[in-house]
Amino acid sequence: MSWIEALLLGILQGLTEYLPVSSSGHLTIGSALFGITDPETILPFAVVVHIATVFSTLVILWKEIAWLLKGLFNFKNERSNYKGALHSLNDEQNYALNILISMIPIGIVGIFFKDAIETLFSSILVVGICLILTALLLTFSYYAKPRQKQHITLCDAFIIGLSQALACLPGLSRSGTTIATGLLLGDRKEQLAQFSFLMVIPPILGEALLDVIKIISNGFSASFNNISIYALIAGFIAAFLSGCLACKVMINLVKKGKLIYFAIYCAIVGIATLVFSLI
Repeated sequence: MSWIEALLLGILQGLTEYLPVSSSGHLTIGSALFGITDPETILPFAVVVHIATVFSTLVILWKEIAWLLKGLFNFKNERSNYKGALHSLNDEQNYALNILISMIPIGIVGIFFKDAIETLFSSILVVGICLILTALLLTFSYYAKPRQKQHITLCDAFIIGLSQALACLPGLSRSGTTIATGLLLGDRKEQLAQFSFLMVIPPILGEALLDVIKIISNGFSASFNNISIYALIAGFIAAFLSGCLACKVMINLVKKGKLIYFAIYCAIVGIATLVFSLI
Protein backbone atom coordinates (compact mmCIF):
# COMPACT_ATOMS: atom_id res chain seq x y z
CA MET A 1 0.00 0.00 0.00
CA SER A 2 1.46 3.35 -1.06
CA TRP A 3 1.03 6.50 0.99
CA ILE A 4 -1.33 8.03 -1.58
CA GLU A 5 -3.55 4.92 -1.47
CA ALA A 6 -3.48 5.10 2.33
CA LEU A 7 -4.41 8.79 2.17
CA LEU A 8 -7.41 8.14 -0.07
CA LEU A 9 -8.55 5.12 1.96
CA GLY A 10 -8.14 7.14 5.17
CA ILE A 11 -10.39 9.88 3.78
CA LEU A 12 -12.89 7.23 2.71
CA GLN A 13 -12.84 5.64 6.18
CA GLY A 14 -13.20 8.93 8.01
CA LEU A 15 -16.09 10.18 5.88
CA THR A 16 -18.03 6.92 5.97
CA GLU A 17 -17.46 6.10 9.67
CA TYR A 18 -20.20 8.52 10.72
CA LEU A 19 -22.32 8.72 7.59
CA PRO A 20 -24.85 5.84 7.46
CA VAL A 21 -23.20 4.13 4.48
CA SER A 22 -20.85 1.59 6.19
CA SER A 23 -17.19 2.50 6.59
CA SER A 24 -16.12 -1.17 6.67
CA GLY A 25 -17.98 -1.84 3.43
CA HIS A 26 -16.45 1.17 1.70
CA LEU A 27 -12.98 0.30 3.01
CA THR A 28 -13.38 -3.19 1.55
CA ILE A 29 -14.58 -1.79 -1.79
CA GLY A 30 -11.83 0.85 -1.88
CA SER A 31 -9.12 -1.67 -1.02
CA ALA A 32 -10.40 -4.01 -3.76
CA LEU A 33 -10.36 -1.19 -6.33
CA PHE A 34 -6.71 -0.54 -5.46
CA GLY A 35 -5.98 -4.25 -5.69
CA ILE A 36 -5.25 -4.51 -1.96
CA THR A 37 -6.71 -7.81 -0.76
CA ASP A 38 -4.00 -9.11 1.58
CA PRO A 39 -5.46 -9.33 5.15
CA GLU A 40 -1.98 -8.74 6.60
CA THR A 41 -2.00 -5.32 4.94
CA ILE A 42 -5.62 -4.43 5.58
CA LEU A 43 -5.72 -5.40 9.29
CA PRO A 44 -3.03 -3.03 10.66
CA PHE A 45 -4.28 -0.22 8.43
CA ALA A 46 -7.89 -0.74 9.56
CA VAL A 47 -6.80 -0.63 13.21
CA VAL A 48 -4.97 2.68 12.70
CA VAL A 49 -7.78 4.45 10.83
CA HIS A 50 -10.45 3.23 13.27
CA ILE A 51 -8.46 4.67 16.17
CA ALA A 52 -8.16 7.92 14.20
CA THR A 53 -11.95 8.16 13.88
CA VAL A 54 -12.35 7.56 17.61
CA PHE A 55 -10.08 10.55 18.21
CA SER A 56 -12.25 12.62 15.86
CA THR A 57 -15.28 11.71 18.00
CA LEU A 58 -13.44 12.83 21.13
CA VAL A 59 -12.63 16.17 19.49
CA ILE A 60 -16.11 16.93 18.10
CA LEU A 61 -18.05 15.68 21.14
CA TRP A 62 -15.60 16.77 23.83
CA LYS A 63 -18.20 18.93 25.60
CA GLU A 64 -20.62 16.01 25.87
CA ILE A 65 -17.83 13.68 27.02
CA ALA A 66 -16.68 16.22 29.63
CA TRP A 67 -20.29 16.55 30.86
CA LEU A 68 -20.54 12.78 31.11
CA LEU A 69 -17.28 12.34 33.00
CA LYS A 70 -17.97 15.27 35.34
CA GLY A 71 -21.27 13.85 36.53
CA LEU A 72 -20.28 10.19 36.47
CA PHE A 73 -18.86 10.21 40.02
CA ASN A 74 -21.29 12.72 41.48
CA PHE A 75 -23.42 10.28 43.46
CA LYS A 76 -26.73 11.17 45.13
CA ASN A 77 -27.76 9.69 48.44
CA GLU A 78 -27.77 5.92 48.00
CA ARG A 79 -30.89 3.88 48.67
CA SER A 80 -30.97 0.33 49.90
CA ASN A 81 -32.89 -1.42 47.12
CA TYR A 82 -32.06 -1.88 43.45
CA LYS A 83 -34.99 0.15 42.14
CA GLY A 84 -34.13 2.98 44.49
CA ALA A 85 -30.50 2.87 43.44
CA LEU A 86 -31.51 3.30 39.79
CA HIS A 87 -33.71 6.29 40.65
CA SER A 88 -30.84 7.85 42.60
CA LEU A 89 -28.64 8.03 39.50
CA ASN A 90 -28.14 11.45 37.95
CA ASP A 91 -28.53 12.16 34.21
CA GLU A 92 -24.86 11.52 33.44
CA GLN A 93 -24.84 8.18 35.29
CA ASN A 94 -28.03 7.08 33.52
CA TYR A 95 -26.43 7.99 30.21
CA ALA A 96 -23.28 6.03 31.07
CA LEU A 97 -25.42 3.05 32.15
CA ASN A 98 -27.20 3.14 28.78
CA ILE A 99 -23.84 3.06 27.00
CA LEU A 100 -22.71 0.16 29.20
CA ILE A 101 -25.90 -1.81 28.44
CA SER A 102 -25.50 -1.12 24.70
CA MET A 103 -21.99 -2.64 24.80
CA ILE A 104 -23.15 -6.10 25.94
CA PRO A 105 -24.17 -7.50 22.51
CA ILE A 106 -21.09 -6.17 20.67
CA GLY A 107 -18.89 -7.48 23.46
CA ILE A 108 -20.30 -11.00 23.03
CA VAL A 109 -19.87 -10.83 19.26
CA GLY A 110 -16.33 -9.48 19.60
CA ILE A 111 -15.23 -12.21 21.98
CA PHE A 112 -16.83 -15.24 20.31
CA PHE A 113 -17.33 -14.36 16.63
CA LYS A 114 -14.63 -11.79 15.74
CA ASP A 115 -12.48 -14.13 13.61
CA ALA A 116 -15.50 -15.49 11.73
CA ILE A 117 -16.74 -11.98 10.91
CA GLU A 118 -13.28 -10.83 9.76
CA THR A 119 -13.32 -13.50 7.05
CA LEU A 120 -16.33 -11.73 5.48
CA PHE A 121 -14.44 -8.46 5.00
CA SER A 122 -12.87 -9.72 1.77
CA SER A 123 -16.26 -10.63 0.29
CA ILE A 124 -17.58 -7.97 -2.09
CA LEU A 125 -20.81 -9.99 -2.41
CA VAL A 126 -21.51 -9.73 1.34
CA VAL A 127 -20.80 -5.98 1.25
CA GLY A 128 -23.28 -5.46 -1.59
CA ILE A 129 -26.06 -7.40 0.15
CA CYS A 130 -25.51 -5.59 3.46
CA LEU A 131 -25.49 -2.17 1.77
CA ILE A 132 -28.91 -2.94 0.31
CA LEU A 133 -30.10 -4.03 3.78
CA THR A 134 -28.80 -0.71 5.15
CA ALA A 135 -30.80 1.13 2.47
CA LEU A 136 -33.97 -0.77 3.39
CA LEU A 137 -33.54 -0.09 7.12
CA LEU A 138 -32.91 3.64 6.57
CA THR A 139 -35.95 3.87 4.30
CA PHE A 140 -38.18 2.07 6.79
CA SER A 141 -37.05 4.28 9.67
CA TYR A 142 -37.63 7.41 7.55
CA TYR A 143 -41.26 6.61 6.84
CA ALA A 144 -42.15 5.01 10.19
CA LYS A 145 -43.76 7.36 12.70
CA PRO A 146 -43.65 5.75 16.18
CA ARG A 147 -44.67 7.63 19.31
CA GLN A 148 -41.80 9.82 20.48
CA LYS A 149 -40.11 9.09 23.82
CA GLN A 150 -38.55 11.65 26.10
CA HIS A 151 -35.42 9.62 26.89
CA ILE A 152 -33.51 6.58 25.66
CA THR A 153 -34.43 3.76 28.06
CA LEU A 154 -32.28 0.84 29.21
CA CYS A 155 -34.32 -1.48 27.00
CA ASP A 156 -33.82 0.84 24.03
CA ALA A 157 -30.08 0.97 24.72
CA PHE A 158 -29.87 -2.83 24.68
CA ILE A 159 -31.85 -3.12 21.42
CA ILE A 160 -29.70 -0.41 19.82
CA GLY A 161 -26.69 -2.38 21.07
CA LEU A 162 -28.04 -5.48 19.31
CA SER A 163 -28.25 -3.52 16.07
CA GLN A 164 -24.66 -2.37 16.58
CA ALA A 165 -23.60 -6.00 16.97
CA LEU A 166 -25.33 -6.91 13.69
CA ALA A 167 -23.55 -3.99 12.04
CA CYS A 168 -20.24 -5.83 12.47
CA LEU A 169 -21.07 -7.27 9.05
CA PRO A 170 -19.26 -5.30 6.31
CA GLY A 171 -21.72 -3.13 4.41
CA LEU A 172 -24.24 -2.90 7.24
CA SER A 173 -23.71 0.65 8.48
CA ARG A 174 -23.14 0.91 12.23
CA SER A 175 -24.29 4.52 12.55
CA GLY A 176 -27.15 3.97 10.09
CA THR A 177 -28.30 0.79 11.81
CA THR A 178 -28.15 2.16 15.36
CA ILE A 179 -29.77 5.49 14.50
CA ALA A 180 -32.49 3.83 12.40
CA THR A 181 -33.19 1.34 15.21
CA GLY A 182 -33.51 4.19 17.70
CA LEU A 183 -35.90 6.05 15.41
CA LEU A 184 -38.05 2.93 15.06
CA LEU A 185 -38.13 2.64 18.86
CA GLY A 186 -39.44 6.21 19.06
CA ASP A 187 -36.29 7.84 20.42
CA ARG A 188 -35.80 11.46 19.46
CA LYS A 189 -33.44 12.08 16.55
CA GLU A 190 -31.80 14.97 18.41
CA GLN A 191 -30.45 12.45 20.97
CA LEU A 192 -29.67 9.52 18.71
CA ALA A 193 -26.67 10.79 16.73
CA GLN A 194 -24.81 11.79 19.88
CA PHE A 195 -25.64 8.50 21.63
CA SER A 196 -24.73 6.49 18.53
CA PHE A 197 -21.31 8.12 18.27
CA LEU A 198 -20.51 7.93 21.99
CA MET A 199 -21.61 4.30 22.39
CA VAL A 200 -19.12 3.16 19.74
CA ILE A 201 -16.02 4.57 21.46
CA PRO A 202 -15.51 1.71 23.99
CA PRO A 203 -16.13 -1.11 21.45
CA ILE A 204 -13.79 0.39 18.85
CA LEU A 205 -11.05 0.89 21.42
CA GLY A 206 -11.63 -2.66 22.71
CA GLU A 207 -11.52 -4.07 19.18
CA ALA A 208 -8.36 -2.10 18.45
CA LEU A 209 -6.76 -3.51 21.61
CA LEU A 210 -7.62 -7.08 20.54
CA ASP A 211 -6.20 -6.40 17.07
CA VAL A 212 -3.01 -4.95 18.53
CA ILE A 213 -2.63 -8.06 20.71
CA LYS A 214 -3.17 -10.21 17.61
CA ILE A 215 -0.60 -8.22 15.64
CA ILE A 216 1.95 -8.50 18.45
CA SER A 217 1.33 -12.24 18.83
CA ASN A 218 1.90 -12.73 15.09
CA GLY A 219 5.11 -10.73 15.26
CA PHE A 220 4.91 -6.94 15.29
CA SER A 221 7.49 -6.34 12.57
CA ALA A 222 6.07 -9.11 10.37
CA SER A 223 2.58 -7.59 10.56
CA PHE A 224 3.84 -4.32 9.08
CA ASN A 225 6.03 -5.78 6.34
CA ASN A 226 3.47 -4.92 3.67
CA ILE A 227 2.71 -1.35 4.78
CA SER A 228 5.09 1.50 5.53
CA ILE A 229 4.99 3.85 8.48
CA TYR A 230 4.39 6.75 6.05
CA ALA A 231 1.26 5.04 4.72
CA LEU A 232 -0.03 4.51 8.27
CA ILE A 233 0.61 8.15 9.18
CA ALA A 234 -1.09 9.38 6.00
CA GLY A 235 -4.08 7.13 6.64
CA PHE A 236 -4.35 8.21 10.28
CA ILE A 237 -4.26 11.95 9.52
CA ALA A 238 -6.70 11.62 6.63
CA ALA A 239 -9.16 9.52 8.66
CA PHE A 240 -8.95 11.88 11.63
CA LEU A 241 -9.59 15.09 9.65
CA SER A 242 -12.32 13.63 7.44
CA GLY A 243 -13.84 11.95 10.52
CA CYS A 244 -14.12 15.30 12.30
CA LEU A 245 -15.96 16.73 9.30
CA ALA A 246 -18.27 13.74 8.90
CA CYS A 247 -19.12 13.58 12.63
CA LYS A 248 -20.16 17.23 12.70
CA VAL A 249 -22.13 16.97 9.46
CA MET A 250 -23.89 13.76 10.47
CA ILE A 251 -25.20 15.18 13.75
CA ASN A 252 -26.85 18.04 11.85
CA LEU A 253 -28.24 15.71 9.17
CA VAL A 254 -29.85 13.42 11.74
CA LYS A 255 -31.49 16.39 13.46
CA LYS A 256 -32.94 17.44 10.09
CA GLY A 257 -34.05 13.89 9.25
CA LYS A 258 -32.21 13.66 5.91
CA LEU A 259 -31.34 9.96 6.12
CA ILE A 260 -33.44 8.99 3.08
CA TYR A 261 -30.74 10.34 0.75
CA PHE A 262 -28.22 7.94 2.26
CA ALA A 263 -30.69 5.10 1.73
CA ILE A 264 -30.76 5.92 -1.99
CA TYR A 265 -26.95 6.09 -2.07
CA CYS A 266 -26.57 2.74 -0.26
CA ALA A 267 -29.05 1.09 -2.64
CA ILE A 268 -27.16 2.34 -5.71
CA VAL A 269 -23.72 1.36 -4.37
CA GLY A 270 -25.05 -1.97 -3.08
CA ILE A 271 -26.54 -2.91 -6.46
CA ALA A 272 -23.37 -1.79 -8.27
CA THR A 273 -21.26 -3.85 -5.86
CA LEU A 274 -23.41 -6.92 -6.42
CA VAL A 275 -23.06 -6.54 -10.18
CA PHE A 276 -19.28 -6.06 -9.83
CA SER A 277 -18.98 -9.18 -7.65
CA LEU A 278 -20.86 -11.31 -10.19
CA ILE A 279 -18.94 -10.17 -13.28
